Amino acid sequence: MHASEDAESLLANRPYPRWQSWFAVAGKRRFIVVISFGALASLLGLSVFRSAWIPNQHSVIPVAEAISEASTISNSSINLSSFVDPLGPAANLLGPPTPNFRDNLRADRKYITSWISAGWTNDVMTYINLIYLAIITDRIPVIAMFIPSHVQAAPNVDFGLVFDVPRLRKALNIPVLEWHEVKDRNSEEVDEIGCWNTWEAVKESEDHPRQSRVTDHLKLDISYTKAPSWIKVIPKYEHDQHSYFWSLAALAFPETRAANLVPPRESPDHHVLLPPDEQMLCYDYMYYVCANQWIAIHVRRGDFEVYCSDGPIGCYASLDVIARRVDEVKAELLQRKGISVDHIIMTSDERDTAWWDEVKGKGWYAVDHSQTAD
Repeated sequence: MHASEDAESLLANRPYPRWQSWFAVAGKRRFIVVISFGALASLLGLSVFRSAWIPNQHSVIPVAEAISEASTISNSSINLSSFVDPLGPAANLLGPPTPNFRDNLRADRKYITSWISAGWTNDVMTYINLIYLAIITDRIPVIAMFIPSHVQAAPNVDFGLVFDVPRLRKALNIPVLEWHEVKDRNSEEVDEIGCWNTWEAVKESEDHPRQSRVTDHLKLDISYTKAPSWIKVIPKYEHDQHSYFWSLAALAFPETRAANLVPPRESPDHHVLLPPDEQMLCYDYMYYVCANQWIAIHVRRGDFEVYCSDGPIGCYASLDVIARRVDEVKAELLQRKGISVDHIIMTSDERDTAWWDEVKGKGWYAVDHSQTAD
């Protein structure tokens, strides 16, 4: 995952994704098995990868330095009643929520945000991707609420009502903010901002950014700049909508940002033309973002049983069959890209513990939900 790369080598030497023009369609489909769930692999790596650089931004304090501020307090002088969490909003914003979000941003901090635009599971993965991109760009993630998709009458739900944000900050050792901590949720002020439009760059058939009702709730008037086509994993392949984390990360830094600016799209409310914001970096959609050093498999079993007229036995693919396909993908990755993949992650709605024991017996990984609250 290029964790050892610094910003300069990332921007100056990193080759953009290139694919052989003779890549067969069948091969592409198998490769998508690798990349389509690379986002989930980032969850497992959130607590491992840390970045501590922002190039040529001497006036900006990296997130890592924000953490060290608390270490200057001597043990004898600590007043627990007035202690400020260096990873919380009090240390990373100017104060309580403000009518305009920009009035609450610290000049010595940089932030990153994005919006959700799918169902619940995809939305969770989108916010995970946002947090991971925040880590590798050394920015502070600002996470919006969950909005109803399949149940239209339901209310919005704050990210922090679903996930333990203080625990998340501590586990990742980075600041994590929510939008309602930055901007007053009852504000009627409309904020203008420029953001990157990734959707058109990865989906050639679209002529607009990915739409999200989140921005309406946040009262944001967005002028989008189309991202460069090289962020797309498989160029000109209509069934691929993915970009790499490090492609999006490159756009966070001055040199690559400046080299890829094009005339922005006019914002819908105030009709302003703005380049992508440098302090509150934002992307229209981050679900289809991936890394390719893991093979991730998602096997739907419980809800797919309705398609098995004679029951699941003999209908579902066995783990041995799945393992054979995994070996085919591994061989193709090694042949075409020179990438040797040893880590396999299995996700599924299967509840049979014996089945999961067989998964682990193959040396594959699984997401541990044993401590997940109901």
